[in-house]
Amino acid sequence: MSHFELHPDRFFDSDSLIRGYAREIFSSVKSLPIISPHGHVDPKIFVDNKPFENPTQLFITPDHYLFRMLYSQGISMEALGIPSVNGTEVEKDPRKIWKLFAENYFLFQGTPSGIWLDHEFSIIFGIREKLNGSNADKIYDELNEKLISPEFLPRRLFEKFDIEVLSTTDGSTDSLEYHKSINESGWSGRVIPCFRPDAVTDLSNPNWKSNVELLGKVCGYEISSFQIFIQSLEERRSFFKTIGCTSTDHGVFSPFTHELSASEAEKIFQRGLKGKSTLEDENLFTAHMLMEMARMSIEDGLVMQIHPGSYRNHNPVIFANYGADKGADIPMHEEFTFNLKELLNKYGNNPKLTVIVFTLDESTYSRELAPLSGHYPSMKLGPAWWFHDSIEGMTRYRQMVTETAGFYNTVGFNDDTRAFVSIPARHDLARRIDSNFLAGLVARHIISLDEAFSVAKDLTYNLVKKTYKL
Repeated sequence: MSHFELHPDRFFDSDSLIRGYAREIFSSVKSLPIISPHGHVDPKIFVDNKPFENPTQLFITPDHYLFRMLYSQGISMEALGIPSVNGTEVEKDPRKIWKLFAENYFLFQGTPSGIWLDHEFSIIFGIREKLNGSNADKIYDELNEKLISPEFLPRRLFEKFDIEVLSTTDGSTDSLEYHKSINESGWSGRVIPCFRPDAVTDLSNPNWKSNVELLGKVCGYEISSFQIFIQSLEERRSFFKTIGCTSTDHGVFSPFTHELSASEAEKIFQRGLKGKSTLEDENLFTAHMLMEMARMSIEDGLVMQIHPGSYRNHNPVIFANYGADKGADIPMHEEFTFNLKELLNKYGNNPKLTVIVFTLDESTYSRELAPLSGHYPSMKLGPAWWFHDSIEGMTRYRQMVTETAGFYNTVGFNDDTRAFVSIPARHDLARRIDSNFLAGLVARHIISLDEAFSVAKDLTYNLVKKTYKL
């Protein structure tokens, strides 16, 4: 079996001049602490601080990037042991699932998942062979042995990864009990919540009414009017802030924003409670709630994130059997210039607001998002996200937005991951791609090498810390 080791110049340009500059720039930022301002890691793992169960549970089960690729090749979710929501029997043997994954590891060649996994196996776990079907059991045992050691407990890895702050994503009714436990434990790791109210602001959600009722129970009163609904959200945001929250997150179908009158909002809210809302009601309610969230952010200082452009749960069979976030979310065409106009016209000039916009529609980078963020003081452009969190995706992002928005209307990088051990791999890739992009500018005498060092540090650390108020 050939020795497996990551190349020190991975992802850098093949041109020797650019590659040389990229090495220098990357060397200046590679050891900076990690700030992860938006993600989905379960905070409970840092409360329990127990060994990860096994390699299958650590790498495969929580990562929809992995099983969406395997599913696309005809490998069933049952065979991968993905927990069902309807009682469907799934494979329970983690070693058997791992073997299946290893036999198909070649599918991830050239993909972000393959790049991240290679980093995790090689750098974090010291695996010196490329995973395949023949060495699957050997590597499984090697990983298992390390996972039960103190050096690979969640808190120790958090420290080893040099994570300065990690933000999770939490529903508006969440008790934040795990965050409170972390804060009270005496451990120095900083894990903070992010307020995501989609379950109660998305009127199209079939569970919207019961979600609102749960919100009322959490707040201690019945939510019978739109005004009381707004009051409850303001209270929950305030509670989140006491636990360390600095941001909100809104995963909307469309970035459409529109302000309703008080009477219009009340009528739509009441129709929702009665189960009589229309499609127009649903669109207008979400649009109005984005306006309300921007207003609240000006008042309480929470940074606002808007994540539009994903057709969630596109595959109804997978959704029915396995639930949400199982790799069936598909990017869509989006429009921002008109859809964000009301919000930006009313609040975009206010220095108290920071609204970070992400997209899965790359065609909007240079046409709409870079010009908008390059003008409105309150708007910042989120990094290449989700399907575009990749070598070419991040490169295209910088190419399409820099000349109009510059570097300083962007917010650095976030990993947006559920897979905890992938965090350093994702940040390593982002730092290398930014270093390579800056190296190209230096090689063409667009910026100096000293300027590149400064920008690289800002893109890696300073911008994200400043923008997310961390």
